[in-house]
Amino acid sequence: MAKDTAPQKPRTQAEIREERLKAALKANMARRKAQSRARKGDKGQGNTGNGPDGSEQES
Repeated sequence: MAKDTAPQKPRTQAEIREERLKAALKANMARRKAQSRARKGDKGQGNTGNGPDGSEQES
């Protein structure tokens, strides 16, 4: 089947910018969700070290 290839009107700079920002926001939200899920998974592990950041301290 042939696609209907009607000529598209040229996009304005504002439309191009809006699409670029929309894609960047979507990627950023996906990255933040993945980070949040990873943090939730780490909470169950807990810190086993005795340092303030969970690292081993020398006495």
